[in-house]
Amino acid sequence: MADSVKAQTTELKREFNLLDTTMISVGSMIGSGIFLVPASIALFVHSPSWSIAAWVIGGIVSLFGALSIAELGTMYPNAGGLYVYLKEAYGSLWGFLYGWSAFAVIRTASISAVAVGFATYLGYFIPLSPMGISSVAIISIILLTLINSLGVKSGAIVQNVLTIIKIGTLAVIALLGVFFGSSANFSSTTGIEMPLANMAGPFGLALVAVLWAYDGWIQTTFVAGEVKEPQKNIPRALIISTLLVIFVYVTVNLSYMAILSIDRIAQSTLVLSDAVTVVVGTTGAALAAIAVIISTLGCNNGLVLAPARIYYAMSKENLFFKRLALVHSKFGTPIQSLILQGIWACLLVLTGTFEQLITYVVFASWIFYAMAAAAVIILRKNKPELDRPYKTWGYPYTPIIFIIFSTYLVINTLIENPRDSFIGLGLVLLGLPAFYYWNSKIKK
Repeated sequence: MADSVKAQTTELKREFNLLDTTMISVGSMIGSGIFLVPASIALFVHSPSWSIAAWVIGGIVSLFGALSIAELGTMYPNAGGLYVYLKEAYGSLWGFLYGWSAFAVIRTASISAVAVGFATYLGYFIPLSPMGISSVAIISIILLTLINSLGVKSGAIVQNVLTIIKIGTLAVIALLGVFFGSSANFSSTTGIEMPLANMAGPFGLALVAVLWAYDGWIQTTFVAGEVKEPQKNIPRALIISTLLVIFVYVTVNLSYMAILSIDRIAQSTLVLSDAVTVVVGTTGAALAAIAVIISTLGCNNGLVLAPARIYYAMSKENLFFKRLALVHSKFGTPIQSLILQGIWACLLVLTGTFEQLITYVVFASWIFYAMAAAAVIILRKNKPELDRPYKTWGYPYTPIIFIIFSTYLVINTLIENPRDSFIGLGLVLLGLPAFYYWNSKIKK
């Protein structure tokens, strides 16, 4: 064992090109949201126009986040993403709390949830018991962890292939609306006829759902230490991926609405299945299940690949388990970080608590997003001498608008679901004793 440790290094190699980096973000964004969220939005606003407006505005807000974070990505093109930015702007404690939250819940619970979603839809073709679903979910996590442990490029290739397939699948869905849809479905104006003031609350809830569906654009920053020409490729990947997903989400939703009425979408448990069934009959459900299987598997590959770099970055600074900073000399991956992440995600599948944990801390990630956008402004003031190969477009309005929306999301969650929000805040704050433990070891 000692010899294998000696054969390892602590440095990652820059092997991701622009395509790889872009596909990591696109693949992480397009998961199950595009299949589930449209029904929630239709239920909130009951209007095609307001539904599309939610997708467009949510996309613009996400784009503003990407435009802001891109500046930080070129200033600190290192593994770890938000961990690095928060540490530089606010100190090690805030960086650690984000990394702790990402490992304990935010990223690992997401891996568990998406894996269970993958297994559930696989059950359409292979009948699975609840234990069978958990077993398949765990096997998928182990398989993706293995793929991403055996080489940076192997993980990137899987990500690229699955993401391109799912983009192609969604393009076919968009075309179904063009050829088989009806413009009459867009005539529903129930929501538009309501006074604008009455739409504020429902539209706000719709935006929350949309922003959840767009979440994932941040993934590119986690692998910044492995991106070739990061000063160019990080901002390009962030902006291209977000714009591409906005286009995909809007066109697919237009297709849904062309095929189904807004009321039918609101009542649907799986909009894709209902839409395809209208066009091709009973085989639609099978085709929809295949689309979701591909989408969730590709999404989870990105969720496994990128966040492991956060824990690697923390460990390099002795703020987490020391062995997680090791990079395999042959495969060039933070293999120990990937393995520990996979073990914890599998345990969350077995306990069945991942969905509850996500509910608890979903708002916490937006606190960190807002802080990261604010870091752009803080670092402009406190560290003006730093090289900024890319500067945020529309500064300072772009980060300020993103901060406002992120703050709204957090406050809305606190008001609507105070119990779960405060439990989530407690889970984040559990990182405090962990931070002081590892920080004390550094000082010795």
